[in-house]
Amino acid sequence: MRILHAIHDFLPRHRAGSELYAYHLCRELAARHDVGVLCAELDPSRPQGAIVRREVDGLPVFELINNWAFERFEDSYRSPLLGERVEGVLHEFRPDVLHVHNLLNLSLELPARARRRGIPVLATLHDYTLVCPSGGQRVHVAEQHSCLRIDPERCSRCFAQSPFAGTMALGRLAGGARLPGPLLSIARALRRRVPRAVAALGPRPPRAVEPTPEQIRQRLEAALRAADAIDLFVAPSQALADEYRRLGIPAAKLRVSDYGFPPLAAAKPRALDPRAPLRIGFVGTLVWHKGVHVLLEAAAQLPREGFEILVFGSVETFPDYVNSLRRQAVGLPVRFLGGFESADAADVYGRIDVLVVPSLWPENSPLVIHEAFQAGVPVVGARIGGIPELLRGGEAGLLVDAHSSADLARSLATLVASRERVAELAAALPSVKPIAQDASEWEELYATVRRQRAQPALVRRA
Repeated sequence: MRILHAIHDFLPRHRAGSELYAYHLCRELAARHDVGVLCAELDPSRPQGAIVRREVDGLPVFELINNWAFERFEDSYRSPLLGERVEGVLHEFRPDVLHVHNLLNLSLELPARARRRGIPVLATLHDYTLVCPSGGQRVHVAEQHSCLRIDPERCSRCFAQSPFAGTMALGRLAGGARLPGPLLSIARALRRRVPRAVAALGPRPPRAVEPTPEQIRQRLEAALRAADAIDLFVAPSQALADEYRRLGIPAAKLRVSDYGFPPLAAAKPRALDPRAPLRIGFVGTLVWHKGVHVLLEAAAQLPREGFEILVFGSVETFPDYVNSLRRQAVGLPVRFLGGFESADAADVYGRIDVLVVPSLWPENSPLVIHEAFQAGVPVVGARIGGIPELLRGGEAGLLVDAHSSADLARSLATLVASRERVAELAAALPSVKPIAQDASEWEELYATVRRQRAQPALVRRA
C-alpha cells in the first residue's frame, strides 16, 4: 500500500508531540508499505510554494515552502497556489491512502482534492487546529484565556495578536522576494513561534491581516467542508472526539483510539528516599496555558524542606513567561533545567518522583503522561480535556481542578507527606500501547475504508 501522511511540519527541525508520533508511526508502517510525508516549512530563502524533496531516516518527504506570503486571510487556509502544489504531490506520489495529521500550513482543500482522485482520507485529531485559526490550542495567549468554545469575536483578536499574523505581515512585506538579513532572522524566529520576534514587528505589524469575525466563521465553514471529505477521524481521547462531534462532525465518522508509542529508552532505576525531598517534575513547553505558574503557586503553599521542583523545558521559546516564572520561584526550591533531546527522556523521568501536568487548556492525550507511565512515574494532572481519561478518573493518578493552585497544593501535600502513597500510585500505572500495535490498527482502518470506498463503484458496475 502507498500511504501519504500530511502534517503541518516535520522532523528534524520540528519535534513536538504530533510530529514525533507521525514519525514513529510512519517508520513502523514503512516496514511493510511505501510511506511518504507531505509537510510544510517556513523558509524565506526559498520561493513561496516551492516543493523541496528530502528524506528523514528513509522516509521520502515532500516539503511545501509556505512563508505565509498571503494578501488575504482566506489564503492562509485555502491558497490557490498551495492547493495546486499539494495536488502535484498527490499526482507524483499516487497514494492509496491519505492520512492527515494536520492541515495547518498546507490547505484545507487537501482532503477534497484527494477524494476527487479516489483516494480514501483518514485523519488523526491531535488538537483543535482544524477549527482554531491560531495554532490549535484554543488558547488566547495574549489575553491568557482558555477558549471553552469557538468565539469568532475572540478568534479575530487572537489571530491578530498571534505569531501567525506576524508571519503573514512579513510575507506580505517581502512580496514573495527573499527577505533581507534582519527580517530573515525575525522570520526564522517566528517559525519557532518565538514571541520576541512578534514584538520586534511592533504592536501592529506592517500590512498585518486582522480577520473579521465573519471571516473567522467562513474559515470554520471551510474546515467543516474539509471534514466532509475525510472518511474517518481517529481521536486519541473521548474528550476530543466529543468536542469535534459538537462542532459538527458526525459521530459515525469518529473513532477513539489512543496513540501508540515506541519503548522508552532504559534509565537507571529510581528509588524513593523518604528522607529526601520529593522530586516534583514538570516536562513540556514553558507557556502560559501549560500552567507552570499554577504549579509554582501551589509550591508556595508547601513546606519548603519537603520537596523540590525540577522544570524541564526550553527557557528561550517564551522568554517573557519564563522570566515571570523565575520571579515567582524566588525563595522556592525550584530549578529550571532547560529542554532536552528525545533520546534523553528516560533520564529526565528518572530524576523525578512525580510528574505534574497542570494544563489550563483542553489537552488531548499528552505525550508526557504516556512517557511518565512508561518510566513508572506517577502523575498529578488537571481535570481538563483528555487528562482524566488517561488517569482513569483518578485511579491511575491524582486529578486536580485546572487553575486551582490550592487544590494542586493539597494533592501534592499528601505525596510530600507519604512516600507510600507515591509508591501506590506508581504501582497502579496503566500500560502504554506499543507503536507496533497502533500501526497494525491503522492498517486495518486503511483497509476497511478502502473497501467501503470501493463498494459504490462495484454497485455501479453491477
